[in-house]
Amino acid sequence: MRVLIAEDDDSVATALASVLERAGHETTRTARGGDVLLRHQESDLLILDLGLEDTDGFEVLRRLRMVTELPVLVVTARGDERSTVRALRLGADDYLVKPARVRELLARMEVAVRRRPGRAQPDVVHAGELEIDLRARRARAHGVDLALTRTEFSLLAALAARAGAAVSREQILDEVWGDAFAAHSRAFDVHLAQLRQKLPRGDLITTIRGYGYRLEVG
Repeated sequence: MRVLIAEDDDSVATALASVLERAGHETTRTARGGDVLLRHQESDLLILDLGLEDTDGFEVLRRLRMVTELPVLVVTARGDERSTVRALRLGADDYLVKPARVRELLARMEVAVRRRPGRAQPDVVHAGELEIDLRARRARAHGVDLALTRTEFSLLAALAARAGAAVSREQILDEVWGDAFAAHSRAFDVHLAQLRQKLPRGDLITTIRGYGYRLEVG
């Protein structure tokens, strides 16, 4: 399992990484919440401390849940009920107070990953006369390939993987640019406008005001 450890105490992070690696896991360490938001896609589970160098762990968790269902195990020195409840309500899968016992930590990691199985993606999605082959990275309309750029197809694929469902702007930015909170909004708007022009119908992508977009399948 690929585990991202977000911990600002170097000695604690080193000890955690050593324990996990002896148990057969691959670890990556960071002391910054910003790095978590940039690198979470490379991991199968996040171990999150609530005190980080650049931001509070609660804020990291809140932002993370806007874009991903990555399993998150909070491991922190804060043992009060208020912190526990807040973390769980923000979407943490579990909460452990330091010092965590090794066997319990490993067991809770396994449980957290089992609770959130990977989302199955279809190979081919149909939206009206539009056919999107996610594996081949090809879109066709009326039997003719659409001349989409790499970014345009990535935008379309982010919507097609959840066809018929609302997808937040942050989710799309995270999947296409790797950072839901960077200043890519202008580039996003330009690429989306270009994509809509190339689709057989402009209404295939619906704007959901204040949230994001939906690829219509009817």
